[in-house]
Amino acid sequence: MNDMKRLIWCLCLVIAMTAAEEATAQKIIAHRGHHSVKGAEENSISALRAAHEAGLYAVECDVNMTSDGELVVVHGPWLGKKDDPDRLNVQRTDFATLRSKRLANGEQVPTLDEFLEVAAECPDTKLVIEVKDHSTPQIETEVVRKVIAAVKHHKLQDMVTYIAFRQHVCDEFVRLAPSDTPVMYLSGNLTPEYVKGLGYAGISYSVDALRRLPRWIEEAHKLGLEVSIWTVNCSDDASWAVKQGVDYITTDKPSMVERVLE
Repeated sequence: MNDMKRLIWCLCLVIAMTAAEEATAQKIIAHRGHHSVKGAEENSISALRAAHEAGLYAVECDVNMTSDGELVVVHGPWLGKKDDPDRLNVQRTDFATLRSKRLANGEQVPTLDEFLEVAAECPDTKLVIEVKDHSTPQIETEVVRKVIAAVKHHKLQDMVTYIAFRQHVCDEFVRLAPSDTPVMYLSGNLTPEYVKGLGYAGISYSVDALRRLPRWIEEAHKLGLEVSIWTVNCSDDASWAVKQGVDYITTDKPSMVERVLE
């Protein structure tokens, strides 16, 4: 009987330890995809596929709208290096012209539809879609509507989190997306309590912002909010984020963060 009790106690301990590990394990978000892999570029189809092949939790991507209304996955506002005389302002350029300029690895700038089509083939990899700031609230609302429609078309509603620096964009996602869709705010200037009142799922703040106000991590968790931190590209910041108990670590260097987590 004592042996049976001991066995049951050991099993309960193992289950409890496993649950604790799962509850505290930080999830890695590949910033603009897993572009640190050879041959991949930021916000490219290859970076999306590489993240999926590496088994990363999610890919973050940036969405802009061209001058003629096409949603494209590119950081923007410029495509091309600063000293490139042919660089293009994404939001002021028509899609055909933008498409004629190649990424460094030879890929074309993907449309959001093309990106989502590949994402649908990677069901284990979630998407964090950032809508970039646009020139007017009206244009931003149009972008939000188009993003939601595209995600619905590809049946990825359960796979996405929406993020933005602009509060108006986040508010529009709360208003227009399905009610259980996670929306997270990026700018780092709103308290967790205020964010909770806006109906957001959490905060996604920079390393600098959260190091200045680490208490916001605990406050957010007490309010039932999730916490993501960006962009974590050194082991010191990664170790700090892990110790602080953030939920998600966004990084350009997923392999480095994996080593820290191990």
